[in-house]
This record gives sequence, C-alpha cells and structure tokens, in this order.
Amino acid sequence: MTRRCVVNLVCLGNRVVTLMYGNSLRPLHTSVCNPSSQPKCGFKPEKVAVVTKTTRYEFEQQRYRYAGLSEEDLKQLLRMKGSSYSGLLERHNIHTNNVEHIVKSLRKEGIEVRVVKRGEYDKEVVRWADAIISAGGDGTMLLVASKVLSKDKPVVGVNTDPERSEGHLCLPVRYTRAFPEVLEKLCRGEFRWLWRQRIRLHLEGTGINPTPVDLHEQQLSLEQHSQAHRITTMDSQRRTGTLHESFSKPSLLPIRSLNEIFIGESLSSRVKLKSFKPHVKLLLHRASYYEISVDDGPWEKQKSSGLSICTGTGSKAWSYNINKLAEQSVEEVLKIGKSQTGLEIPLNHEFIAKVTEEYNESLVFSPEDRRLFFSVREPIVNRVFSSSRQRGFASKVCVRSRCWDACMVVDGGTSFEFNDGAIATISMSEEDQLRTVVLEN
Repeated sequence: MTRRCVVNLVCLGNRVVTLMYGNSLRPLHTSVCNPSSQPKCGFKPEKVAVVTKTTRYEFEQQRYRYAGLSEEDLKQLLRMKGSSYSGLLERHNIHTNNVEHIVKSLRKEGIEVRVVKRGEYDKEVVRWADAIISAGGDGTMLLVASKVLSKDKPVVGVNTDPERSEGHLCLPVRYTRAFPEVLEKLCRGEFRWLWRQRIRLHLEGTGINPTPVDLHEQQLSLEQHSQAHRITTMDSQRRTGTLHESFSKPSLLPIRSLNEIFIGESLSSRVKLKSFKPHVKLLLHRASYYEISVDDGPWEKQKSSGLSICTGTGSKAWSYNINKLAEQSVEEVLKIGKSQTGLEIPLNHEFIAKVTEEYNESLVFSPEDRRLFFSVREPIVNRVFSSSRQRGFASKVCVRSRCWDACMVVDGGTSFEFNDGAIATISMSEEDQLRTVVLEN
C-alpha cells in the first residue's frame, strides 16, 4: 500500500471512528471565518447596471447569422442536432420576461437602470453603477464579479431561468418573480452583507501575454482557443513593437476569481491527434508539467492533468467534484481498514452513506474563509515527479509553467496564456472581497 493510500485511509478512519464511537476528533478542514456584516441602515442605490446572459437561442442565432441563414433554416439545423427550436425560444422568453420584471421594479423605485449584454459589460459599466445585478445563472454571476475590483460595490445575482439553472450564487429562486420584495428588504435593512473572498493573480516571467480570451463569448474549440491566444499575442506585440515581452516584476492582472483558477495544458483533459506516417494517427494524452510552491515552501516538479485552486465559494463547484468520494470507493477503503485493523467496522449501506456524506461535506468551506484550497488532478508520481500533497489549504500558491500550450482559466470564462517561463502567484487580499447580499427570511 503506497504512502498516499495509507494517509487517505488514516484520514478516512478518523471519520469512521468518530461515527462509531462519538469521539470528538479534529475535523479534516476547519473554517476560519469573519462574521458577516449587518447593515446599519437600508440600502438603495441610485444607479444599477443589469448584466444579462446570452441565452442559447441568442447564441444559435449569432452563430449562424453570418452564414445568412433564415429563421426557418435555423429551425431545421437545430432539429438535425436534436435540439428543440420552440424549447429554446420558450426558455429565451422566460429569461427576457424576468429581466423586464427586474428592470421595471427598479425603475418604479426611481432607480436609474442600464441594461447591458454580457458582451458589452466592461469597466466603464462597473464604474458607472452603484450596484450591479447579474441576470442569468452562476456563469453570468462569475463574469460580473470578475470585473468588479472594489469591495464597496455590491453584486446581486438573480436566476432568470430557475427551472434550468441551479443558481448557487443567486438569490433564492422565489425572488425572481418577487423582485419588488427584494428592493423592500434592501431599503428596510432586512439583509446582511456576505463578503466572499476572491483570488488575485500576479504574472511574471518570459513570454507573458496579459491579454485575456473570453471563452464564454467565443465558445472556442481547443484549437481555436490556442489560435486566439496566438492572435492576441501577435496583436499585442505589434502595438508595443516587442517580440518577446518579459516582466521583471510581478504584474497584477485586472481580474478577480470568485470560484477557482485552473492551470493546465489546453489538451490536459483531452487527447491529441499526432501523425507519425501518412494516414497513421495516434491519440496521445498531454500532461501538464509545472513546478509548484505552497506558502513559500520548496519548489516541487509535478506532472498532472492540471491544477485547481479555489475559494470557499468555489469549494461547492469544480473543486468539490474533483475531490469527492463515491460510496463504492468508501466501501472498498472500509473493507481494507477492517481487514488491516481487525476493528468491527460496519459495512451496511446506511453507515457507508453516512461516512461518504461526512467526508464530502468536509470539502466545503465558508465563502468568507481567507484561505485557498488547491487540488492536483490525477498526479503522475514516479522517481522524477512527485506530489507530496494532492490537495490542501494555503495562503499563497506559486506555479512556474513548463508547459507548451497551456492556459490559466479564471472561473471557467476568461483564459490567459501560461507557457514555459511564466510564473503565477495566486493569493488573496482583504481588499478583493466581493460584497454580496443575503436576505433575511
């Protein structure tokens, strides 16, 4: 049994003993949180920007617009792909009606409103608004939050299609059609501020291109993604007159991450077609090669399927799915533990489900927690590469790229080129907190 398996077995065993005998053991993850701020008075902004998502119906229209297709052509194409034109139009109308409801409610209270599509959302809109409403789902909320650099500007998420969108970062779905009630609660002070911690990024090294690619708007394939980065790099070089720009000092990127940062090869989670002879192609996996330092510790060479670094808000998202255990895995580990220790560990379904649930719940921590949580996806461990910690909390993570076609993706929507020689410093700062609203019941 490898050292990592033993460590994992011991950690899981602590939970098993707790559930069996009720011992008060120290939990795997503890949360260090500041209490949320209670507003001293009501809040009523004078100017509000409403940022709306691009619906699937709008996306399909935009996608075929330049081909000169008619609406009837669009219907036939969607039918060929197994999509329902009427269904997409219905969801679009639901979203549109809910956005109109939000806007009318705001204007009825004498609030100046500016409605912008996500592609029109920029720093000028952020500067103009006293508060920003994300009208869409979690993806729209993440985009809106990424460009709000001040902790003094509130962001409120409203799920405009509750039946099809989870909306973890949005207000409870009942407020979608009862938005006047939201404004009343805000005016009366019947809410509290939730200060969500966010990640900031410093880049330094050779060949750095700080120009981002918006993955949501372009809906890029992997090949297009790499091409877009090359194009933006060339454009930047033409404007500056430099072929190879290098930052001697860390450069703070003008974006903040609410959920997570992912670093890895563009093909880290897919396969690559490589030709060795005419008409002979092999599918190859491309691992991500990098060096990592946690909390100013020693640098460690790693190869893996990529590195995820999340906040407490993001601990419920991708990070959770990377690290969670299935009941089948827990049962197999418990069987090994029982055979190795001789303990009478129950193996009934109820107990296994309880252990699984407690372990998975331990992966989630408070959005106000001022710590990062890193996860190494599928690490390769041999005599050259190691992974002393596959996951854990940290205050700062530094990553030096040894990749050839890698990217650093912020909240799944904004991508930065991150190739050999680039160094990223990932940390948190109190001034980067995102001010969000929790309504009192």
